[in-house]
Amino acid sequence: GLAALLAGVAVVSAGVGPVAIPAREVLSVVLAALPGLTTDAPAAHQTIVMRVRLPRIALGAVVGFALGAAGTVMQGFFRNPMADPSIVGVSSGAAVGAVAVIVLGVQVPYGLPAAAFAGALLAAFGVYLLATERGHTPVATLLLAGIAVQTFLGAVVSFMLVHAGEAIREAVYWMMGHLHDATWGKVRLVVAVVVPCVLVLLPYARDLNAMLLGETDARAVGVEVERTKRVLLAVASVATAASVAAAGVIGFVGLVVPHVMRLLVGPDHRVLLPTSALAGGIFLVAADTLARTVGGGVALPVGIVTAAVGAPFFLYLLRTREVHAT
Repeated sequence: GLAALLAGVAVVSAGVGPVAIPAREVLSVVLAALPGLTTDAPAAHQTIVMRVRLPRIALGAVVGFALGAAGTVMQGFFRNPMADPSIVGVSSGAAVGAVAVIVLGVQVPYGLPAAAFAGALLAAFGVYLLATERGHTPVATLLLAGIAVQTFLGAVVSFMLVHAGEAIREAVYWMMGHLHDATWGKVRLVVAVVVPCVLVLLPYARDLNAMLLGETDARAVGVEVERTKRVLLAVASVATAASVAAAGVIGFVGLVVPHVMRLLVGPDHRVLLPTSALAGGIFLVAADTLARTVGGGVALPVGIVTAAVGAPFFLYLLRTREVHAT
């Protein structure tokens, strides 16, 4: 059902914009990409759908897919309802790399996305090393180290922005989260990272269920706790890093979506993890469609919309006491 809903939202989104295109025409254009099929849609509409809107929709779906899955893993990993994919400094590290390229003109191979991806991974694994002692990584220490590193890296970003000059607009826009420069090439790169990461995470759903009981009980039922923590942290961080590198810092997807799906399908990660991933894709595609249509002719960064929608909804969950420690 969620997969069908994602396809439906994508079709509707592809028809929305300054040039409105009926859903039936969008479908005919998409199907015409298959061998042996054709469409009678105008050439201009074909270009708009296939080269402008669908890459953006596909990138939004993949980024939301990654953030939904990573948020679910992080909330289960930390047993904390406030955990999100960036809790170990991924977003802050990516911001340092991206802002350094934009503001300081740092030259790196493959440009800004590569700098953001490298910064995100360095931050995440730096937090892990800081929290690990003698092969043991206490979750509480990892959480505190993540908060400290995020704060420090936030100060580094602020320092660079103070000296940004005319580049500050581009830097701030990137940090708000966006999908405006999506291309099929970028979509393929993100898919090549995100899909294998989620496929690696899925077999660990049972271990996540066991870890909700505590590390001692998880060991008692045969979970290799330290190895599982390393795999979950590394893979979720890589998926998040790829998403942030491609689309900037997009908040609340990985925080709110797992809570919503937990209410709908329950806390079993064997179901919660894949459904949260799909729901994350749906939420981000819908949010980006809204961002393209409510800005009065100016496309809003999608991060503004996800925050504007996600924060009040999260507060509603808090007030109705539907958010609990997992």
